[in-house]
Amino acid sequence: MLRWTDYITPSTLHLAPLLELLLEPIARGHALGKLQLGLQEVLVNAVRHGNGCDPAKCLRVRRIVTPRWVVWQVQDEGQGLPLQQRLARLPDCAEARCGRGLFLIHHCFDDVRWSPRGNRLQVAVQRSRLNGRALGNPDP
Repeated sequence: MLRWTDYITPSTLHLAPLLELLLEPIARGHALGKLQLGLQEVLVNAVRHGNGCDPAKCLRVRRIVTPRWVVWQVQDEGQGLPLQQRLARLPDCAEARCGRGLFLIHHCFDDVRWSPRGNRLQVAVQRSRLNGRALGNPDP
């Protein structure tokens, strides 16, 4: 039986240990770097934009490994990103201070989905695209 693995963590930018846990099932290789970049961007956006860097708020992160996909869900306590702002494009101005994150996220994952409210982002990668290397067994 497949089960989600749940992580609840304070909303801080100290994300390296969490990122390592979330990527644990991924074999080493160039796909790992791409997924690390994308997942870090998802987490940073949730902390900064969703929870306003408030350590009293939490992030809820879930991961599941299925025979075909590795899926992560990241949920913050914020109001959510409005539908019209969920675009996967670069900002018009090259010097813009923000706006590249969603572009990166969409290019790092095979599937990107938002909750209706916009405060939970689900990203996924097809296991067949992970350098052809085997992953660990799906989560028990």
